[in-house]
Amino acid sequence: MAIAFTFPGQGSQSVGMGRDLADAFPEARSVFDEVDAALGEKLSAIMWEGPEDVLTLTANAQPALMAVSIAALRVMEARGLVLKDKVAYVAGHSLGEYSALCAAGVFSLADTARLLRIRGNAMQAAVPAGEGAMAAILGLDQGKVEEACAMAEGGVCQIANDNGGGQLVISGSKAAVDHAARLCTEMGAKRALMLSVSAPFHSALMAPAADAMRDALAAVEMKAPVVPVVANVTVSPIKDPAEIRQRLVEQVTGRVRWRETVEWFAGNGVGTLYEVGSGKVLCGLARRISRDTATAAVNTPADVEAALATLVQG
Repeated sequence: MAIAFTFPGQGSQSVGMGRDLADAFPEARSVFDEVDAALGEKLSAIMWEGPEDVLTLTANAQPALMAVSIAALRVMEARGLVLKDKVAYVAGHSLGEYSALCAAGVFSLADTARLLRIRGNAMQAAVPAGEGAMAAILGLDQGKVEEACAMAEGGVCQIANDNGGGQLVISGSKAAVDHAARLCTEMGAKRALMLSVSAPFHSALMAPAADAMRDALAAVEMKAPVVPVVANVTVSPIKDPAEIRQRLVEQVTGRVRWRETVEWFAGNGVGTLYEVGSGKVLCGLARRISRDTATAAVNTPADVEAALATLVQG
């Protein structure tokens, strides 16, 4: 069975992430140093020392999460992992798609960090604070959630994330999301939980951020990936740089189709998903989506050694 590498998205950040990798492996530390240099600031200090509210800012969390993912990958590559020989596909959850593209050689590390800083700032600036919202809807059929979004009054409301395991996230104008969440509860949702987020990500309200990313991506050098990248918005492997650029623009306002991505992997010969980076969120989602899919997290020195034992020495 084939292997895929997946890369986590926002929400997986925590103060201290990546520090043990930097302390244990010079290759990891060099990644954090390069990201700091690309951004012109010590993002690594915020990652390792906090405060948490500063790390959680979208413009910081996005490049920080990418840095941890690439640090873990670079350590494995320095110890014998050849990505194209061992990994059939890569994919990432929302911002994690940029980590996947960096891993596959589409963007340089420095360019990926700068793109994610631009993306984070643009997403934050797209909607004035307090005007947007997101809510997690648990235990309700997707068709009913879409119906609730369509019925909601007060502005834009749409499904932003299909995370699997009965978890859908809706996003849009605050009044509309509040209304849709109430409707979902009336329709039988187990829970409708308003999320503590700074902007209505993956909704039509992010159109200004999509425009910003179109301009930013047009100015960055891109190469064909060494392994296919399964795109969030199409759930299909893409290799052409022009298409990758277009899908990343669409991703800003489009749905993160993670349940379908895991199902696509399972249906295309992938037996093991490695989550490379901070946390274990994607491992948990994958287990709920596809019981036959094995998962492994790679975010500590011990995780790296375990992965190497299987991928290189095994």
